[in-house]
Amino acid sequence: MAHSGPGPIALVGSGEYLPVMEDVERGLLRDRPRRMVQLATAAAPEGSASLRYWHDLGADAAKRLDVEQVIVPVTNRATAQDPALAELVEGAGLIYLSGGNPPYLAATLRDTKVWAAIAEAWRTGAALAGCSAGAMALTAYVPDPRRPSLPAEQGLGAVPHLRVLPHFDRFVAHIPDRDLERLTAATPGATVIGIDEETALVGGPEQWQVQGRQAVWVIHHDGRRPHPSGSHLTLRLTST
Repeated sequence: MAHSGPGPIALVGSGEYLPVMEDVERGLLRDRPRRMVQLATAAAPEGSASLRYWHDLGADAAKRLDVEQVIVPVTNRATAQDPALAELVEGAGLIYLSGGNPPYLAATLRDTKVWAAIAEAWRTGAALAGCSAGAMALTAYVPDPRRPSLPAEQGLGAVPHLRVLPHFDRFVAHIPDRDLERLTAATPGATVIGIDEETALVGGPEQWQVQGRQAVWVIHHDGRRPHPSGSHLTLRLTST
């Protein structure tokens, strides 16, 4: 089925390629080519064993979904500029950026031939998903959760009006509200979103639905508000 505009975006808290997220992935592929393009780039700093883990996990998901697995083996800026790797994105029904190091993923893909191919495929109807580091990299502001004192990396900008905190229930939910207030103040013009594990925020750019097992949290200057699975959210684009 042809699509005349951008495909949906999925911002996933955790669980990419696992059976618990199969319904989300199946929905993203609905009425789209049976071609699942996978980039494990965010795991490249962890070495070849980590990349192999993600590729194997992606293969299992592709088999369950009955789609073709297409691995785009981008590990650094040089490979991200390879026209042959960019060509692998063509014809995708779903493009998936899996987890690892968010600043590395953003810095590796930004302003490259592979990212240009991904953006073009998404603008012409392919679904685009990012889990954990992948979700963070799709925004405009990508801090390193493991080294918060470092400056944030410029993101890929698919959803510039959002800031994503993945694994929210596991790592972030117990942060005092006063600390979340500082985070909100540090990102003017953007909505800060906490996404629980095994949960996704799907849609975009303004109309979204919570899918998966848990909740998505919208973080305001005066606290946080949960939106359970099935909820619909409007998250406005801003000029900032």
